[in-house]
Amino acid sequence: MTPTIPGFSYDRVPVADGVALHVAVGGSGSPVVLLHGFPQTHLMWRHVAVGLADRHTVICPDLRGYGASDKPADPDGTAYAKRTMAADVVALARALGHERFALAGHDRGALVAVRAGLDHPDAVTHLAALDVLPTLDMWDVLHGTTAAVGFHLYLMAQPPGLPETLISGAPDAFFGHFLDLWARDPQALPADVRAAYLTASREAVPSIVADYRASAGIDVAHDRADRDRGATLRMPVTVLQQDWGAALGYDAAALWRAWAPDLRHVTVDCGHFMAEEAPGRVSGALRELLRR
Repeated sequence: MTPTIPGFSYDRVPVADGVALHVAVGGSGSPVVLLHGFPQTHLMWRHVAVGLADRHTVICPDLRGYGASDKPADPDGTAYAKRTMAADVVALARALGHERFALAGHDRGALVAVRAGLDHPDAVTHLAALDVLPTLDMWDVLHGTTAAVGFHLYLMAQPPGLPETLISGAPDAFFGHFLDLWARDPQALPADVRAAYLTASREAVPSIVADYRASAGIDVAHDRADRDRGATLRMPVTVLQQDWGAALGYDAAALWRAWAPDLRHVTVDCGHFMAEEAPGRVSGALRELLRR
């Protein structure tokens, strides 16, 4: 049986023509939407969500293309643009009765959260991003042999066909590689949760690739247009990151501050899956953000 978030109810909510999101909802109070990363599902928030539910309505969807949410085809390269996925999130919150909400995202979910904050500033009250850089900056800092750490970004950026074929040939090896490599504490990903992530990813290879492909194309164009017009995130922003800047030679806080003038940037000492490896630290940072 697929694990669930204890005490949360589950539903499917239509958010766009032909697309519904699988979502877990729990708690009561001001709304907080939590967006998962790769190669995970909403389950990555299971500890944090329960911790926040005493004071907040916590909404944990599977992003389009992931988990049990719908996985539309992508004939023109826009179905998995972060602009499209951000619109899903706003539509989901509204369908659940929330015009304004706080938003936190990890990894891919953080990129969706940033786009939602830029495109829908009147809807997003607070924003948190876990262990990622904005798309435009991410590509700028990868260079030379250090870019090998992001080989999957380049693989999935290729035109349709080859990436899907290669990954589908050994999906558990591919997705499991990242679960094993990026978790500093393997015990944070128990066997049933790890199996759920692998099953969900195995069943979503084309849409996951399309999500990454968008980040090498249309998402960059959207970010560049926003940078050129001086757009920034108007809401309070918290970023939690490993010290990738020291490893790859850039100032992560400075890159984020260009997008988020009201920024709290924190370097954390844990693995990439910090909501599972250090849920208390993440919950505390989110509670602090929501008081700003």
